[in-house]
Amino acid sequence: MNQTKSSVLNYSFIKDIGILVKFKLSLMVILSSALSYIILAKDQFNGNNFIFLILGGSFITFAANAINQCLERDYDKLMVRTALRPVADGRMSIATSVLISGIFCTLGVLFLAMINPVASSLGMLSFVLYAFVYTPLKRFSTLAVPVGAIPGALPTLIAGVAASNGFTLEALCLFGIQYLWQFPHFWSIAWLGHSDYRKAGFKLVNDVEGKPDPKYGLYAAIYSGLSFVFLAWFVANGLLNAITIIGISICILFYIYYSWNLYKNNNEQAARKLMFCSIVYLPALLFLLLTNNLLN
Repeated sequence: MNQTKSSVLNYSFIKDIGILVKFKLSLMVILSSALSYIILAKDQFNGNNFIFLILGGSFITFAANAINQCLERDYDKLMVRTALRPVADGRMSIATSVLISGIFCTLGVLFLAMINPVASSLGMLSFVLYAFVYTPLKRFSTLAVPVGAIPGALPTLIAGVAASNGFTLEALCLFGIQYLWQFPHFWSIAWLGHSDYRKAGFKLVNDVEGKPDPKYGLYAAIYSGLSFVFLAWFVANGLLNAITIIGISICILFYIYYSWNLYKNNNEQAARKLMFCSIVYLPALLFLLLTNNLLN
C-alpha cells in the first residue's frame, strides 16, 4: 500500500501515459520511419503523406506498447526495470490501458488509411503481430525474437509504401536492413536483463547455467554481416555514391566488431557496448542514405 501511495505521488497521469506507450523508445521507431520515407520518396516527396505517416506510425506504436504492458502486467511486477510501469504498479487500471491502446490503434490505422489501404493494413499487421503473437510467444520460445523483429521493421516498409504507393525492391532492402539490425540490438539488451527475464519466465534467449547462451555474440555478428547483402543490392543498382558505400560499410563493420566482442568476452561490459552501438548504428546508416540522396 505504501509503495502504491508513493507511486501515485511521484507519477502524473500524463507521465504514466508516456511510460505506457514507451514514448522515448517509440521516438526511434518514428525517426526511422520518417527518414525511410524521405530516403525512398526522393523527388516525389508528399507533405501530406509524410505527416499522415508520422501520426499513423506513432499511434500504432503507442497502441502496441500500451496493450503489451496490459497483457504483461503480472510479469512486469516480477522484474526490477518494469515493476513501476503504471499497470503493473496499479496506478492505471487495465480498462484504462486497453481504452488508450484502442483509441491510439484506431487513430493510427485511420491516419495510415489516408495514405493508402496497404499502409493501413501493414500498420494493423504490425500491431497484431507485436501484441498478440510476439508478446505471448515470449514466454514459450526463442522464436519470439525473429517474429518480434517483423513489426519492429515494418515501419520502414510502411514508409516505402507511403513513398511509392506500393512495394519496391529498395524499400524491401531497407526493411531487411532494419530487420537484421534488431537481432544484435535485442540480444545485447537480453544479455543485460537476463536475470529479470528469468524471473518473469520469458524464454527469449537460451539459458546456459544461468547466463545467456555465449554464442549469441557470434549470432549477432552473423546477422550484422548479412546487411552487406542488402548493401550490395544498392551498389549493384548504382544507387549509392562512394562516400555512402564506405560510410555504411564502416557502420556494419563496427556492428560486427562489437557483436564479436560480446562473443569473445561474454560479459556485461561487452553487452552494454553492443547495445550502445546498436542505438547509434541505425540512425547513422539512415542519415548516410539521406545524405546520399542530397548529394546525387
